[in-house]
Amino acid sequence: MLVDKPKIDLGVNIDHIAVLREARKINDPDPLMALAICAQSGADQITIHLREDRRHIHDDDARRIISSSPIPVNLECAIDPDIITIVTALNPHRATLVPEKRAEVTTEGGLDVMGSYDAILNTINILKDSEIEISLFIDPTIQAVELSKKLGAQWVELHTGTYANLYAMRYSALPHSHHAIDELRATRGELDVQLQKALNDIKIAADHAHSIGLKVAAGHGLNYHNVTAIVSMNNITELNIGQSIIARSIFTGLGSAVKEMKSLCQR
Repeated sequence: MLVDKPKIDLGVNIDHIAVLREARKINDPDPLMALAICAQSGADQITIHLREDRRHIHDDDARRIISSSPIPVNLECAIDPDIITIVTALNPHRATLVPEKRAEVTTEGGLDVMGSYDAILNTINILKDSEIEISLFIDPTIQAVELSKKLGAQWVELHTGTYANLYAMRYSALPHSHHAIDELRATRGELDVQLQKALNDIKIAADHAHSIGLKVAAGHGLNYHNVTAIVSMNNITELNIGQSIIARSIFTGLGSAVKEMKSLCQR
């Protein structure tokens, strides 16, 4: 008897459309124009990040996207009170709480769930009052999963950045590029061990989260080459992917880029 594997959804993060717009400080390309294309091409969700410094998505972008999207919108945000006030007014389908440092290029690492426990709890209570679904972007550890459940989140999104970085170090030209640093000088054998550990950490965290009633997403650094190993983990039911899809769309068009990624998300 065949058993259907759990469906895995694709959330398309369209922040990098706004990154391109902000490079020239003009109004083109408009992230709003991506909504219908993503939905028609198989995306299950739109993801955006309203950062404190507004480096890409602006308040008006978020308002127009949330009010116009034909599919659910997942709004990533910091636990800053001013940002949370905006989020409750925008009322997205889901808010994903993420750590945020102004100097970083992109979000590196998961929430410090232990160190910021009280602030996160206060934020979750505010969002629950507005009936907004809550996800916590966390490192793939049992402790972070347990604390997320205790805090009352409905979802966890497991940070896959360590895995993605190791994959790039093992299989791409990164160790030979101008980005190479001493940490990239590991042998292939050493990288294989580290890569397998990173995958195991994600799987263990996902399985545990599912076992205690949390819904499980994953994201950060996932692309057309490294996503298959994450898709194979049955208890991960959603992936949020942005940069690689937008980068591919430059050459293939956004619709084709989304369709190709969605096809890779089939178990």
